[in-house]
Amino acid sequence: QVQLVESGGGLVQAGGSLRLSCAASGRIYRVETMRWYRQSPEKQRDVVATITSGGSAGYANFVKGRFAISRDNAKNTVYLQMNSLKPEDTAVYYCTAEIYTTAITGKNNYWGQGTQVTVSS
Repeated sequence: QVQLVESGGGLVQAGGSLRLSCAASGRIYRVETMRWYRQSPEKQRDVVATITSGGSAGYANFVKGRFAISRDNAKNTVYLQMNSLKPEDTAVYYCTAEIYTTAITGKNNYWGQGTQVTVSS
């Protein structure tokens, strides 16, 4: 079994910062691309940032220049540094990871349980 556990969410004032973490554990052979998504009420779930196993990162336009994704491959952990937060960043943030559990089976995409980020104006 594989688990993704997020942490670091909370309440922050506009202009503030938060750092989210997501650690993968369990039967892991290799972790490939990791992503952060977010979803606010009555809105679709959007990808926020993506990072490959080699460290190449990509961002949604609405967070470019404010958020930074990084990862620690030794710890199977992905981070999301969120700066200059705005009220519209309020959402539940989810991490995902493409994980091979063995050397011979295909990869599956796993989701964390989500962490609430609330930005007050």
